Amino acid sequence: MTTTDASPAATTARPSLRVARERFLSGRPLPQGVPEEVVAAWRRARFFGVPHDLEESVVSPPLSGESTLLGAARPVLDRIVPALGVGGSLLVLTDERLRVLWTAGSVPGLGVCTGLSEQEVGHNSAALALRTRSRAEVHGPEHFLDRWQDVSAVSVPVLGPENGHVLGTLTVASRLCTAGPPHPQAAFAEATVAAVETELRARAGRGERALLDAYVRAARGPDRAVAALDGRNRLVSDAAQRLLTPEVLGVLERTAADARHRDVTGVVRLPEGAGCTARVTPVRLDGRTIGIVTALEPLDDPAPAAPAPRPPVTLTGSSVPWRHAVGRAAELMRSREPLLLTGERGTGKSALARELFGPDPIQVADAARDAGLDQALSAWRPDGLLLLRHAERLAQPGVAALNSLLDQHPDTRLLVTHTPGAPAGPCLQRLLDRLSARSVTLPPLRERTEDIRELLPALTPRPAPGQPPLTWTLDALRALEAYPWPGNVTELAHVVRALAEHRRVTGPVRRAELPDAVREGPAARPLSPMEHAERAAILEALRRHGGNKARTAVALGIGRATLYRKLREYRR
Repeated sequence: MTTTDASPAATTARPSLRVARERFLSGRPLPQGVPEEVVAAWRRARFFGVPHDLEESVVSPPLSGESTLLGAARPVLDRIVPALGVGGSLLVLTDERLRVLWTAGSVPGLGVCTGLSEQEVGHNSAALALRTRSRAEVHGPEHFLDRWQDVSAVSVPVLGPENGHVLGTLTVASRLCTAGPPHPQAAFAEATVAAVETELRARAGRGERALLDAYVRAARGPDRAVAALDGRNRLVSDAAQRLLTPEVLGVLERTAADARHRDVTGVVRLPEGAGCTARVTPVRLDGRTIGIVTALEPLDDPAPAAPAPRPPVTLTGSSVPWRHAVGRAAELMRSREPLLLTGERGTGKSALARELFGPDPIQVADAARDAGLDQALSAWRPDGLLLLRHAERLAQPGVAALNSLLDQHPDTRLLVTHTPGAPAGPCLQRLLDRLSARSVTLPPLRERTEDIRELLPALTPRPAPGQPPLTWTLDALRALEAYPWPGNVTELAHVVRALAEHRRVTGPVRRAELPDAVREGPAARPLSPMEHAERAAILEALRRHGGNKARTAVALGIGRATLYRKLREYRR
C-alpha cells in the first residue's frame, strides 16, 4: 500500500482478513468485503507456486562486491542502525531484482530471506514498492506466508540519480502494528532512502570527475589518441576519433562494462581490420573500477587514414532473404531486358535500382509525379537507362505508353519499382504479368531483423569532428529488432537520423530514448487507429501512476477488470 492509499488491513478488520485467508487457502468462498488487491496478491502467490507454509529459508551470505547501491548505502546504514533499537525491527536492503544485499536488526520469530520477489515469498511490501515506485506497506494477513502473519513492513524504493530507475528497496519490518498504517517507522524508512539517494548523487558526480581526471592525465601530449568510457559517459580525443570505428567503439564499451567485474588491464582484442591497437587501464574510485581509459595506436601508419568508405545501405545485410534478393537482382541486370523490383514501401527498391545501374547516367521517371509518363518518355532515348518508380501510381495513358514502348523495344534497359497494395487495373496488370518472369521481391525489414545491427552504422550520419559515433545499448538493439518496422528501412533511417541530430546526452543510445512505438514494442495484433490511441492513453496513465493499475483505472474512468482486459488485448 502506498502513502496515499490506506492498507486494506485498515479498512477490513484483521480477524476477518485472517478468516478470509484461511478460506482462500482451503478453497472455500471468501466473505464479503475482502479487498480485491489482497485477493489478487494471494492468487499471484498461488500461481507462482509459493507454499503458504514455507519454512525459514537458509540464509546465504549477502550479495557483495560491485553493487553501486550497496556501496552508497552502507555508510548511511551503518550510521542509522543504532536507531533501530534492540530486537524491535529488521532493516533489509535489496537490489532491483529484490535480492537481499544487506540486513541489520531482528524481529522475534522473523528470519531473513535471500530474496523478496513475489515468485519466492509471495506478497510483501518490497515487491509492492518496486512495482508502484512509491512507499508501500503490507500488514499481517495481507501476506501470503504463514510465518509473516504477525509482521508489519514498510518499504521505500531507491531511485537512481541519473535516470530515475529503481535501483532497489529499503524495508523496515516489525511485529504487527495494531494501530494500522502508517507504519510507525515509515518516516524513518523514507528519511534513510533520501540519505542513500543523496550519497548516490554525490558518488555519481565523483565518478564523472574521476573519469575526467584519468582522461586528462592520459591525453597529455600532442595528438594522443585516448578515450575514456564508463558505460554512460564517453570522452574521446580528436586523434582517437580518427581511429575509432563503430566496431572498435562497441568493443571498448563492452570492455568498460566488463571492467566492473574482472581485470581488463592490457591490450584489448579488436575486430580484424580495425587498423589500430587499444591498451586499456581501469579507472578506480574507492577501490572499485568505474570505467576505463584506452590508448589507441595506429598499425604501421603514422598518418591518420581517411575514413573507409561505407558500403551502400542498399547492399548492407547478410541475412539469407536479403542476400538472395540482391544476388538475384544483380544476376538479372546482366542482360539487356527489363527488370521489376517489388516490395513494401521503404524496403529500398529505388535505392537498389540505382546501385544496380552502377555509374552509368540514368533517367528517372516517377509515376507519383508524372502518372502519364508524358515528360519522361518524350525525353527518353532508346539506348538509355530508364528507372520507373511507383508503377502502382501509373495512369491509364502511362501504362499504355509503357506497354507500347516494350512492344517496340523489348530489350529496353528498364527497371520498374512497384509497391503492391490497391488492386491493379487490367492494363497495369498486363504490364506486371509481362515483367513477372524477371521480377525480384525485396523482403521487409521484419523478415531480416538480423540485418538491423549492420544497417545502423550505414544509416547513421557521420559525426562532426570531435564527436563520437552513435552506439547502442543491448537493450536498445533488442527493442529495434523486436519492432515490426511497417516503414521498413526508410523508417529505421528516420529514427537513426533523428537520434543522431537531436539527442542531448552522451554514451550509447538507451531504450528510453527510442520513439514510444519502438520502445514499447509491437502489439500482439494489428490495432485500429482508435485502439492505438486508447493503448497510448493507457500506457501514459500507467506511467504517471507508477504502474499502479488500480489508480490508473480510476484516472481513466474504467473498472479494473476492464483495464486488465484491455492490457491483455494489447499485450506485446
